[in-house]
Amino acid sequence: MAASTAVSSSITTFKSSSFQPRASSMNPLPSVKFPSISSHNPLISHSVSAPKNYTVAPLRSAAASTTPETTKTATTFHGLCYVLGDNIDTDQIIPAEYLTLVPSNPDEYKKLGSYALCGLPSSYQTRFVEPGELTSKYSIVIGGDNFGCGSSREHAPVALGAAGVSAVVAESYARIFFRNSVSTGEVYPLESEKRICEECKTGDVVTVEIGESRLINHTTGKEYKLKPIGDAGPVIEAGGIFAYARKAGMISAREA
Repeated sequence: MAASTAVSSSITTFKSSSFQPRASSMNPLPSVKFPSISSHNPLISHSVSAPKNYTVAPLRSAAASTTPETTKTATTFHGLCYVLGDNIDTDQIIPAEYLTLVPSNPDEYKKLGSYALCGLPSSYQTRFVEPGELTSKYSIVIGGDNFGCGSSREHAPVALGAAGVSAVVAESYARIFFRNSVSTGEVYPLESEKRICEECKTGDVVTVEIGESRLINHTTGKEYKLKPIGDAGPVIEAGGIFAYARKAGMISAREA
C-alpha cells in the first residue's frame, strides 16, 4: 500500500473510534489533506531535521535514581529499553479486558498505562510495569518483526504512551499499529535497518535520535541506523492528527 495511505487511513480510523487525543475532547475532523510519506514503506522518507536549540525535559515518568534519567527532547529520547521479539500483537500490548478504559479521562488514561504489555507470555520474566506502578521505567521499546499485529485498537499505542514510552524501534510493523501511532501522537514507530532486538537486552541504556535516524546503545557501545520517519514525524510531534491540523491552521480551535 502506498505510504501516503498510511497517514490518511489513520484519519478514518481515528474518526471512527471513541478515543480522542489526550489533550481534550474534539469534534470530528473535516476533510483535511495531510503530508504524505513518500516511499513504498510508511517509515522510509526524508529525515526530520532536528532543531538547532532545544531543551531537555523529563519524560512523564522519570527513571529511578539508580538508573539513568529518562529524558526527552523534540527529536531525541534517552533511557532504558525493553526488548521484545516478533509478532507482538495488540492483545499482548493491552488485553481486550482493559479496552473499557477511556483514554480521554485522565485517571483512566493513567490506569491504561499500568496495564501496558501485561499480556506478554510468561517467557518475558521482567515486567514492563511493576505491580502498583502506573508507569514503566523503560521509555524505549525494541521489537522484532510485525510489531503491533492483531486487532485494530488505538488503545495499543495509547497504553504504551501512557506508560511513559516515547518510541518503539522494531524491524517492521503491522500497518494498523503504525497508523494508530501517528494518529494518536503517542509514540514514534521507528523501523530499524537490521535486527536490533537480537543485539540489545532489556535494561540497556539507549538513545534514539530521530533527526539523525539512529539508535545508540550506550551499554554495548554500538550504533544502529534507523529508517527516517519522514512526514509522519511532525504529525506525531504535534500530538496527533487533530493537534497537527490545528497547528497547521487546517482547522480552528472552535472546530477541534
